[in-house]
Amino acid sequence: MSRSIYPWTLEDVRIAVIGLGYVGLPLAAEFGKNIKTIGFDINVRRIAELQRGDDFTQEVSKSELGMSKNLTFTSDPEDLSAANFYIVTVPTPIDSTKRPDLSPLIAASSMLGKCISANDIVVYESTVYPGATEEVCVPLLEQGSGLVLNEDLFVGYSPERINPGDKEHRLPNITKITSGSTPEVADFIDSLYRTIIKAGTHRAPSIRVAEAAKVIENTQRDLNIALINELAIIFNKLDIDTEAVLAAAGTKWNFLNFKPGLVGGHCIGVDPYYLTHKAQEIGYLPQIILAGRRINDSMGEYVVSQVVRLMIKKRIHVANAKVLILGLAFKENCPDVRNTRVIDIVNEMNSFGASVDVYDPLVDAGAVEAEYGIKLLEELKSKPYDAIIFAVPHAEFELLGIDELRALCHENHVLYEVKHLLGADQVDGRL
Repeated sequence: MSRSIYPWTLEDVRIAVIGLGYVGLPLAAEFGKNIKTIGFDINVRRIAELQRGDDFTQEVSKSELGMSKNLTFTSDPEDLSAANFYIVTVPTPIDSTKRPDLSPLIAASSMLGKCISANDIVVYESTVYPGATEEVCVPLLEQGSGLVLNEDLFVGYSPERINPGDKEHRLPNITKITSGSTPEVADFIDSLYRTIIKAGTHRAPSIRVAEAAKVIENTQRDLNIALINELAIIFNKLDIDTEAVLAAAGTKWNFLNFKPGLVGGHCIGVDPYYLTHKAQEIGYLPQIILAGRRINDSMGEYVVSQVVRLMIKKRIHVANAKVLILGLAFKENCPDVRNTRVIDIVNEMNSFGASVDVYDPLVDAGAVEAEYGIKLLEELKSKPYDAIIFAVPHAEFELLGIDELRALCHENHVLYEVKHLLGADQVDGRL
C-alpha cells in the first residue's frame, strides 16, 4: 500500500535537471525562473559555457538564461543532494547494431541512487521503450538509496517533445504528457509541470502508457516519411517530379503533408528501434516499422546513386571528382549533428573515390571532426567542383543564389538537391 509523499508542497520543491542538452537546458531555464533549480551535466566544458551564458545548441539565448534567476549549474554530483525533485534528460541513443544503448540512463540512475532521500521524486524524460523506467531505472535507484518504490521513493515519466531549431514550438507551448508511480504522485508531477507549460498537460494513466506514447510519436512520423521516400524513388524512375505530385495530392483536405528526405537526429531515426527492441523481447517481430527504418536508413546511399548516375550521364569521372556537400546537421537551422544521415552521403561518395568537402557554418567543427573524422570547410571557395549536393536547407544557404552555387563548379557539373529548396528547373536532380 503506497502512502502519500506530501510532507511538502509545490512551494517546497527544489529541482535538479540531469543532462543539459537540447532537452534539459530549456527545462532547467523555465523552472529556474521561479523555482530553485540545479542544472547538472557531467561535461565540465558545458557547465563553464552555460555559466558564461552561452548555449551552443542555440535553444536558449543568453537573455533567456539571464531570466532564470534561480538556476545554478554544476558538474559535481554532491551538489544534487540539495534537490528533492529530479528530472533525467540524458540521451538514449542506439548502438552500432541498432539496439537501445541505455548506458547514459543507467549511469544517471546509479548516480541519483546515491543522492536521493526519502520522499524524493525522480522523473525521466529520456525516450525509452515501455517498461524501461520501472524495469531498469527503479532497481538502480532502490539499490543505491536503500529506498523502496512507492513507500519512500517515487518516480514519474514525462517524455520530452523538444524540436531542435524550432523557434515556434517551444517547451512552454507544447502539451506535456505526465505520469507517476502512484495516483497522488502523478497529480503532484502534473501540477508542477503545469507551472511552466502554458499549453497544458495530459496526465497518462500509467508510466508505461506515457513511455509508449512517446515512442510511437516518432515511429509514426518515421513511417510516413519512409512512404514518401519510397514514392520518390518510384517517381524518379518514372521521370515524374515528386514535389509536383505532392503539391497536387495535397489539395485533398485529408492528405498528410510529408516530404522526402534524410531521417536522422536523436528521435525519429532512433526511437522506432526502442519499440522494435521491446517487441522482439516479447516474441513479436515488427514488420512495417522495420521496413520503414530500412528505407529511411538507405536514403543517403540512394542520393549518391542518383548523383553518380547524373555525373556519368554528363561524362564526369566520379573517381577523384571534387564534390561539395552543403550542410551536415541532421535538419535545417539546427547545429545538431547527432545521428545525421548526411554522413551516409559523405561516406558513400568517398567509397566511389571522390574528393569530398563539407560546409556547414552552423555546426561545431571540432565536434564534427571528433565524432566523424571530417574537417569542415571554414568558408566556401571555388575548387572548382564537379558536383554539389545540397543536403540541408539552412536559412543561411537560402541567401546563396543559383548563380553563386554554379560559380563554385566547373562548367560541366551536377547540382543535386535533397530537400527541394530550389526549383526543379534550377537543379540537375533532386530527391
